Amino acid sequence: MVSSSQQLGLLPRPQFTEAGLGATPARELWRNLVGTGLSHFRGFVAESFRDEGRVEGRVESRSEGILRILAVRGVAVPDAARQRITTCTDLAVLDVWFERAITAPTADAVFV
Repeated sequence: MVSSSQQLGLLPRPQFTEAGLGATPARELWRNLVGTGLSHFRGFVAESFRDEGRVEGRVESRSEGILRILAVRGVAVPDAARQRITTCTDLAVLDVWFERAITAPTADAVFV
């Protein structure tokens, strides 16, 4: 059955609410409140949550990969380097560091 809001081309209520909140702290609060229950929605709010999760997963996986490569190669990783790797959220930067970790003689050489 098609709802009247779908017939009119309107957004589902959670998405409509978020869109109306704009770029405000209230929008972030709203997303946190409804974020766990959006698996059945197909709109841009649900998709943005899924996309964010995918990116976060790739970032975490890439940083773990860098540390694993260095460990397998026997390269010591000081706490400062470990923290820099694990707190980086830029996937493009992590990709570069990942490639450098394959041949870097030291952990610091990964960042050069």
